[in-house]
Formats: sequence, C-alpha cells, structure tokens
Amino acid sequence: MKSRQHVPLVWLLLSWAWSPLPLLSASDEEQGASSIIFTTLGRPDYAFDIYSLPIPHTPNSQELQLTDGHSVNFNGQFAPSSPSLLLPTDQPPPLQLVYVTERNNGLHTIFYDALYTQQQTPSSRRSILESQTITKRIQLPLLPNHDQNHNNVSMKDRPTLTGEYLIYVSTHENPSLPRVSWAAVYSTHLKSGNTRRLTPYGVADFSPAVSPSGDFTAVASYGESGWSGEVEDLTTDIYVFLTRDGTQRVKVVEHGGWPTWVDDRTIYFHRRGDDQWWSVFRAILPDGKGSISVDTVRVERVTPPSLHAFTPATSPGNHEFIAVATRRPGSTYRHIELFNLVTSEFTELTRLVSPNSHHLNPFLSPGSTRVGYHKCRGEPNSNESPQLLFENVKSPVPGLSLFRSPGSFPVFSPSGDRIAYVDMPGIYVVNSDGSNLRKVSDLMTFSTAWDPVRPGIIYTALGTGFSSESTHIDIISVNVDKNSNNIKRLTLGGSNNAFPSVSPDGKWIVFRSARSGYKNLYVMDAAEGESNGLRRLTEGPWTDTMCNWSPDGEWIAFASDRHSPGSGSFELYLIHPNGTGLRKLIQSGSLGRTNHPYFSPDGKRIAFTSDFAGISAEPISNPHQYQPYGEIFTIGLDGSGLTRLIHNSYEDGTPAWSAKYLKPVSIERPKGGPYCDFVDLHWLNNMPNGTGSVVSNAQCGL
Repeated sequence: MKSRQHVPLVWLLLSWAWSPLPLLSASDEEQGASSIIFTTLGRPDYAFDIYSLPIPHTPNSQELQLTDGHSVNFNGQFAPSSPSLLLPTDQPPPLQLVYVTERNNGLHTIFYDALYTQQQTPSSRRSILESQTITKRIQLPLLPNHDQNHNNVSMKDRPTLTGEYLIYVSTHENPSLPRVSWAAVYSTHLKSGNTRRLTPYGVADFSPAVSPSGDFTAVASYGESGWSGEVEDLTTDIYVFLTRDGTQRVKVVEHGGWPTWVDDRTIYFHRRGDDQWWSVFRAILPDGKGSISVDTVRVERVTPPSLHAFTPATSPGNHEFIAVATRRPGSTYRHIELFNLVTSEFTELTRLVSPNSHHLNPFLSPGSTRVGYHKCRGEPNSNESPQLLFENVKSPVPGLSLFRSPGSFPVFSPSGDRIAYVDMPGIYVVNSDGSNLRKVSDLMTFSTAWDPVRPGIIYTALGTGFSSESTHIDIISVNVDKNSNNIKRLTLGGSNNAFPSVSPDGKWIVFRSARSGYKNLYVMDAAEGESNGLRRLTEGPWTDTMCNWSPDGEWIAFASDRHSPGSGSFELYLIHPNGTGLRKLIQSGSLGRTNHPYFSPDGKRIAFTSDFAGISAEPISNPHQYQPYGEIFTIGLDGSGLTRLIHNSYEDGTPAWSAKYLKPVSIERPKGGPYCDFVDLHWLNNMPNGTGSVVSNAQCGL
C-alpha cells in the first residue's frame, strides 16, 4: 500500500490560519493569465449548515445550528467523546463535530468544531434537552491545504474520526481512465500527517463508515464492475475491510449503499427495492471465525414500502432505533425521522420544526441523545456568509482563475469587462466586478455568444432546450446596450436552431440546426442571418451541437454523437470552417459525455464539461441533481494534457474562457436575490403507484 508523508497537524494548523489565496501580480497577467466562468446547477442557493435536534423530541424542541454560517457546510458526524488528540483539555465540550466545508474558495476542507453549549432556560432538565445555545467554538481544519505545494484540488467527503485517524473520501488521485471515478477512501494519522489509501487502485469507494471498535470500515463500491452511467441508484455493493490498512477486503452485500454500523457485526444500508421504494436494510455478518461473504451474510428489509427511506444513521450499540431521511407521498421535501426497530413505527422530527426545508443525511450522537443533519440555513443576516454573484473556486492551474456563475451559459464580452448569462426566463448582463447587474431580456432563451466586433451584441437561441428536431427555436441577436428595438431574428425556419458562435472577424456564425431532420452544423452571415446566405458544414443522421469557433478562426469545436447516434453519448470533435480536417479530440469512454467546448484565448486549449471522472458521491445524498456528475476539464488541441479543474459531486457545465484575468476573490450578489431556491432530486418525486415527471439530464444534446 502506498502512503504519503505530510507535515504534522500542529504545524499545518499554525501555518494555515485562514491565509488568503495569493493574488497574481501585473507581470503574471501579462504572461497569459486568464479566467474561466462556468455554471454549477443549484449550488449557489445551497447555503448549507449543520443542525441538530435532541432525542427524545418534544413539541418544544428547538433546532441547534452547529456550524457557523460561513459558506457551505455538510455531511457531518459527531466525533467520539474524547477529544484529547485535537483539543487537550480537562473540560471536554459536550458536542464535537467533524464535517465538510467549502469555505476555502470552494475547495472541500474537513473541519473539526468543539462546541460548548448552555441551556437557554435552566429551570429544568427538560429545558436543557430542548433549548440550547452555543457559547464557545473551537475550530480546526483537519486537512489544511492538503498537498498545497502541488496546487492539488480535490473533493473531500464523509469524514469520520476514529482514534488518532481521520477516515474520509478524496478525489486527489487520477486513475487516468475515462469515465472512472476518482473517489477513494483514505486514512490520515492526525499526529504525523501520514496518509494511506485504503481503496484498491481501479476501484471507486463511497460513503465510508467505521465500526464502533474502529477495526472495520464499510463502503459502497463499484467493485470491479465500474460505472454504468446510472444517476439514481448506483447499484453499488457493500465491502468491508480492515481500517488500519484496507486489507482483508470482502464483499458482504450485493446492491447497497450508505452503510452504517450499530455494532461490529450489524450494518444498516439503503437500496431501491424491486418495488421501487427506497428502503433501509440490515446486514448481519456471521459470528466467529467463519468466512464472510454475500452467501453467509443475512440481509433483512427494515423500513416498509409506502415511503422512500434512505441514508440511514445508527449509534453504537443502539438496537432500538435508527435515523433516516424520508420522502413521503404528497411531500416535496425530504425530512429526518426516527424509525423504531422494535415497533416498526416512524417518529417525525424535522417536519415539526421546519416543514418547508430539505433535510439531508442524518447522523446520531454516540449516546443517541442528538440527531444531526444539514439543510439550507434560510435568509442570510449580517453574521452569515453573503450570497455570491460570482464565486471564486480554487484553481489547480497557476494563472487561471475560476468562477461559478449564478446562471447558465455565462459568457465574457470581448474585452472581458462584462458577463452575460441566462437565468430562465431572461438574459442578464453584469460588469465583471459585479456592478451594474441588469436584466436585458425576458425571453426564454438558452446558450449565449458575444459578438467580437459589434459592441453590445449577444447571440442566443429563442426557445426551450432539451427539445426535438421539429421544435421551433430560432437564433436571435440582442443589443444589450439598447432599451428598445434591440432584437433581430437571424434564422427563419425555426427548426431547432441553437448554439451560435461567431467567427473572430465577426463575419460568420456557426450554429446547430435540425432543418434537415437531424441536428447538424451550418454557417450563416453574422449581421443579416440566413437571409444573406447559408452553408451546411456537417451532414449525417446524428447530432452535431454546442459549437465554438477558435480565436484564430482555424477550427470549430463541437460535441457530437456521430460515433453512436441516438445513444445520448457525446464526444468532442474539431473541423475546419471549410469542412475539412474533421477529427475526434477526446474519447470520453463507453457511452460517455463530453460537451460544451470553449477555446482558450490563445486557441491552444479547449475547456469543456464531461463525465470523464465518473461520479464522486452517491447521488441520493445530494439535492437538486439532474445528473450528479460533470466537471470542467481542459485539453490541448492535439488531445494531450487533459486537466481536471473542478472537483465536487455537483453538476458543472457551460464553461467560457476569457483573456481577462479576474482576481480570485468572490463577488457578492446584490440584495434581494433568491435564497434556498432549489428542489429535491426529481426522481424522488416518482412514487411507486404515483405520478411524477422525469427531467431530461442536462448534458444531453439539447
């Protein structure tokens, strides 16, 4: 097994100390520094914090906010009762929390918080349970600036403290295979910083859970089968191995996820049953020294059909109840409930205190006296993180700054001083410093392109995406500097014309059209549209789409399913504007998706969105994901130098690249924008024997 030596924890804590990211100097900007802006579906509105409720729950019980309201905080666990490793003290805090936060410029960091509390009304013991406030917080990053000298960026998830070790998921190692997840489980010794990979190479592990003794770890894993492209139930298997080194790995359950131990022989987990209800199951491992396998492990269904129950949580030795997240018929929110293992009855918790919020991924305290979970914290106040218009995300590439946009299809003006984006319905334009935000159109549009020579002219597609070849969609130009008579229709047929991109001299537009019955590429006059001439660039019974013209005018990049028409799989291709030189740029893997190409300012690289890195977490553990994958990558025009820029379990897409260097500092959104404005997983709306709509995944051919 490989291990990696890190500097000791104490030195890292002292050196990290909330130091800001270094800003590039003017000389750096002159040497080709640039910026990419992209979309993350739903993420700007998450604003998660971790909360807790007491057990037993009473009508007077109040939520206790455990995390501090900064950035996004989620997937917590209560730490063991002895904090001596992290917090030498004679007065141990009543609450200790380990969790994931994105406060370091969107970079996932694992934090430990020691929380000291007092009851609000100390007149009775009952009030101690029901109404507490946090009076003191001691906060430590457990993996500060992990591999900071190598510009390493990675996702961290599902942390657990066991003894002197931190067990967690990380995506910092590249398997160098298309459509293979980078997620693996690691163990870091907190005194020495020594890190060991527990997941075998070539395997993806999610949702690690450490047994009460600390001897064993259970994971949801692809095993050797790999990812099929499923975005709902991954049909992972559950494996168990020794926590100390990852050895003696054995499959104990076929088709299961989110394992959690109640003792060293009993694991609870979730799966979607044959009746299509998500339910919690129990796996009982054999006692003694007999062999452990899927044939010797007894599996029992625990929660009944008639509601979705998932992401179970247990407490060591507690065979009386578990905590689960639920989606009940008739409800649009997921809530946390207790399920009594003796009486098979549910006790609702969060619906009674915050009925109109989503509550995710419960966890129980070691003594089963509290249940934790995360949810959106509600309207911000002066003590909390502001809403962000453009959120800086830490970049693994020196000289390249990355920003998350609040809308779809963000694009820079030619000078980089303005940004346009779509927030359906409507087009917005804002200065790149966040000032002068305004809505320039109420039209239902998608895709954007800024004219390189005509000031203020933006091209877009008028209509709705994810639609058939016959859908009436036309390309229009919008003059964002005019208040009236600012729209011009450029295509005339309405046969799903979309994704315009302008040649660098401003003379031509390449776009996607289905006027032949198939979506292929065409070129028309940029100023007058197809009325002044039209030329077909590609032809065939497939979909060519999402085109982008190179800065030197030599190439057009586009996404296509021509290798497997109608399969939903897209790969990137290059073609000269005269129709010659067609070649595939990247092989995205079997039935993979690489979409939305955009050239770098020097024309030497292309940014795009892809499922090349597979999936990074169990989809059901996240909200608002039409597809729980899709990161931003860059690649050279010769297919070399593939670089992953973004690591998370969200859906990232539609990158745009500008020569304008924006300092890596997030920009606040003007007051009054939406907050917590997201919905739960669309496929959880589909109750067996009920109704629900299915939304097409957002990286298909549009």
